Amino acid sequence: MKRLITIITMAVISSIPVLGQKVTKSGTTAAAFLEIDAGVRGFGMGSAFVSVADDISAMYWNPAGIARCNQTEAMFANTHWIADIMYNYAAVAIPLGQFGILGVNATFLSMDEMEVTTVTAPEGTGEMFSAGSYAFGLLYARKLTDRFSIGFNAKYIQERIYHSSAQGVAFDIGTLFDTQLQGLRIGMSISNYGTKMRMGGRDMLIQTDIDANKHGNNENINANLQTDAYDLPLLFRVGVSIDVLKGLYDSNLILSVDALHPNDNVESVNVGAEYTFGKMMSLRCGYQRLFERNSEEGLCFGGGVNCKVLGQTMIHLDYAWGDFGVLKEIQKFSMGMSF
Repeated sequence: MKRLITIITMAVISSIPVLGQKVTKSGTTAAAFLEIDAGVRGFGMGSAFVSVADDISAMYWNPAGIARCNQTEAMFANTHWIADIMYNYAAVAIPLGQFGILGVNATFLSMDEMEVTTVTAPEGTGEMFSAGSYAFGLLYARKLTDRFSIGFNAKYIQERIYHSSAQGVAFDIGTLFDTQLQGLRIGMSISNYGTKMRMGGRDMLIQTDIDANKHGNNENINANLQTDAYDLPLLFRVGVSIDVLKGLYDSNLILSVDALHPNDNVESVNVGAEYTFGKMMSLRCGYQRLFERNSEEGLCFGGGVNCKVLGQTMIHLDYAWGDFGVLKEIQKFSMGMSF
């Protein structure tokens, strides 16, 4: 056990970024909406949640955390994203007894319709178009021991704009280990490991003259534009957390830190804290993207309330706010139920 703790701790330390690193690959992946934090509770803790995840929002942060749920849970979350974009996330998890837990989740990103503009009609043609993205996931998680759990989430992804779309398949894998050493927990996850995505559709169909130097040939040959295929936003997370109070005075104080290694940006660190009193009220705060140069993300805070209704049924209400620099703030709301 001590050897395992040492190995994982060294992995966390080695993931801390080099402060002088400058190279980024921002904007080089498809399905960027998969990088938007779905869980409101975790976002309120500065997105330092991979080792804390023990509720239904773990489907996004760390699929292994779902194995800690003992009741059927459901959640709906709404995010007011930048540029008036709406982001919604819904999930349901059902315990299967000794066989583990089965869950489903859905992610939707949408925006208002926009008017089509062209070179010859820069003010608009009168035709409207829409754009959006969605992902549907199927999750399975199980406790391998009373202290170690593992989870998998398979998802189908689609992005669309006007008459074109791109599809892909991805997998999330996570592990969660409770050391029982002063409330210390260690979590790791790999998100969005999957296929590349290539845009295609009616908008790629054009008419062209294959040889402009020849006269009398067909000048309107049907052809398709070939677009590039892009990787999904792969993300590796490793983190540790500790419950400082461990129920003392009917309170819990969780401190957490996550190290992030994405394939489209530099490494960074998230830190967060959550104080819960009587398992009924929670206050959270954190800071995102430490050591990342030119990051617009930063301070986060939020809170939650748990209300018991109709016997063992619980209602969970959560809110989180995050600073996004020149892009202003992000607000998230969620409502959940366990029974």
